[in-house]
Parts: sequence; structure tokens; C-alpha cells
Amino acid sequence: MQVLKAPQDKVLAVLQAVSGIVERRHTLPILANVLIKKSGNALQLTTSDLEIQIRTTAELGGEAGDFSTTVGARKLIDILKTMPADQTVSLESSQNKLILKGGKSRFTLTSLPAEDFPLVQEAASFGPAFSVPQKVLKSLMHQVSFAMAVQDIRYYLNGILFVAEGSTLSLVATDGHRLAFASSQLEVEVPKQEVILPRKTVLELQRLLSDADGAIEVQFASNQARFTFGGMEFVTKLVEGKFPDYNRVIPRNHPHRITLGRAPLLASLQRTAIMTSEKFKGVRLNIEPGSLRVSSNNAEQEEAVDELDIDYGATPIEIGFNVTYLIDALANMSQDMVNIDLQDGNSSVLMSIPGNDGFKYVVMPMRI
Repeated sequence: MQVLKAPQDKVLAVLQAVSGIVERRHTLPILANVLIKKSGNALQLTTSDLEIQIRTTAELGGEAGDFSTTVGARKLIDILKTMPADQTVSLESSQNKLILKGGKSRFTLTSLPAEDFPLVQEAASFGPAFSVPQKVLKSLMHQVSFAMAVQDIRYYLNGILFVAEGSTLSLVATDGHRLAFASSQLEVEVPKQEVILPRKTVLELQRLLSDADGAIEVQFASNQARFTFGGMEFVTKLVEGKFPDYNRVIPRNHPHRITLGRAPLLASLQRTAIMTSEKFKGVRLNIEPGSLRVSSNNAEQEEAVDELDIDYGATPIEIGFNVTYLIDALANMSQDMVNIDLQDGNSSVLMSIPGNDGFKYVVMPMRI
């Protein structure tokens, strides 16, 4: 019988780090499990969904003796969560069972053999590695991920485009109705890379990346990416396909610009959105000299009208939008002011941040 002993909070932390990709229902029952390997004082945990694999190693101390097994990840997390953080817990592996003890509690879980766990076949050769501060990558992902498509038949839209060239890292997401672009200058020159990261990978990296100063090492193969950070190795399949030419989508010469407070505009849109219907999220923006009027109505003949003072003296413009697309962008910015560039009532609108070329958001109008 092989035993691992460690504080509950440490075991739970490493387990939660790798378990985000685990699906509760799977065609292969073993994919609901976490692969646990103990060698000496090191504990290695691995999870996989056949397209993404996350592995983390932690020094947890404990008794000598090595073992490897797989056990239901969610169940193990649920049990550990109910135990006191400072309690020492022990994991014992024997035959096809894993026994978890803590205080006067004892749980016996069914396990499956470690050798049956389907590891992701890693690419034979990865390109050169480069490092990015974790908080930079996390911030860029946060600025664009809301614009990713969800289960679009154009599968290359269900993720984000990751473009590294020179000392610039750019991320782009679009669902065909709107496009978000964010870029940052790096302190290193990086080899030219252009890949599409899947939606699930993006959401999982956002969850795992830290706002602290640590770096993340990035490597790409033809159909895989590998990220290494904070004792973790994250391997993911890439999305194949051609991402749309985002440079053609971003308007360059819209003649009319209004600059206004982000928070007041967001609040106005959130108020007006209450009177839109579930199926039809349309709001109308009337831009006139000195004022921006936001209005909506619904099938019950209810309506909302909200007005903001703006510094604008050009041609009046009336334009309709899906209000969710505007709210998503404004809610994911942290700056005080926002620029809105317009051409007319039928052309896409460009939202940006004054004095910052690193963020652009394009949204198509809708007929109301």
C-alpha cells in the first residue's frame, strides 16, 4: 500500500489547477479522472479531454514510496472542499481503490489503472520558445475573449487568433457580428507566429494565468501549442482553418468621432436594454449636435429613452445595434473614456481608447 500525506489546502489547490478541463460526462469514463503519480516527495497530476492536457507537479512531502492511479477528479475535489484547510489528508492506493483519510473521515473511491489514461500525443517538434508576462497575456485575452463565437459552424471563429511578430503580440476574436483586437509591446523579439487557440483553451488559460509578474513560456507546433508557467504544462490542439483578415474589417477613416465617459455610456445602455426583448436586443442611437439619445422598445409597446450630453457638432446619425455587443465591450474595458468613430447609419462602428492604439472593437449595425 502506497501513501501520500499532505495538507488539505495544498492537495486541493493542485487538483483544482488541473481539473477545469474535465468533463463530467464523457464517452471515455477515464477522462473524468485525474492521473495521480507520486514519486518521492513529488506529486504529479494530469488531466486530459483528448485535445487539451494539463499537468502540474508539486512538492508535497509525505512518506517514501511511489504509486500511480486515476480517480474521479470532481468527486475528489468535492470531498476535499468539505475538509478543514489545515487538516493533513492521506491518499492510499491499493488494487483498484483509492482511500482518502482526513481526521476521522474515510472515503473509498474506485480507481482505474494509470496505464489506461489516454495522454495527448504531443507533437514531435515544437518551434522556438518565447516568454510573455502572464499578466500581459491574461489582460489581452480578457480584452477580446468575449467576442469569440460559440459553436459556430465556421469553427475557426470559435477561438482567438494569436499573432506574434517582432516585439508585438496581438490577439483577435470575432463572431462575424463584432471583432475585438488587442495588442501589446513585448520586451523581446519573437519569431513570427499566427495560430488559432480554441475557445476552451482560452477560457482555461484565463482561469489559470496569474496577475502577478511571472512569465509564461509559449511554443507552437503545426497543430499544437504548449504553455509552461507556474509549475504547469498546458498542451492544446490548435484550430485549423483560415482566420478572417481582421485588418480589412477595422475601419480606418471614419469622419465622425465622439468621445465620452465609458461608465455613463455603459449605464445608459444597461438601462435601455431592460426594455428590449429576449429575442431582439436592438437599441437605437441618435447622435446629434450636443446629445446622444439611446432608445429601445418591445412588443408590449414599452419603451426606454436615455440621453447623454456629448461634444459633437457634425451631421446627425441614427444607427441601431445589438445592445449586448456594446455592453460586452464597455464592461470589459477599465479606462474612463471611450472613442466612438462613425461613418453613417449603415456602416460598422469603431470603438477605441483615447491615447491607446492597443485596443480596437468593431461592431456591425443592425436594422431596427
